Amino acid sequence: MARVPDYVRVVNDIAGLIEVGELKGGDRLPTYAELAKRYEVSVTTVQTALRILSERGLVEGQQGKGVFVRDQTQQ
Repeated sequence: MARVPDYVRVVNDIAGLIEVGELKGGDRLPTYAELAKRYEVSVTTVQTALRILSERGLVEGQQGKGVFVRDQTQQ
């Protein structure tokens, strides 16, 4: 079986946490560096994963403030 790319693993994990309600609308995600350490991946991999989550409408970045979970009830 093929190995799942690291960025897919990060996307799936964060999306799953949002889906089950462990991460809620308005929650701030850890920094890129903290996520990289948590998932044992590079910061670039985390950036890729968060870009995909943003494209899916699950998170949004706010310049100088961080990345936040979007309110799923307003979609």
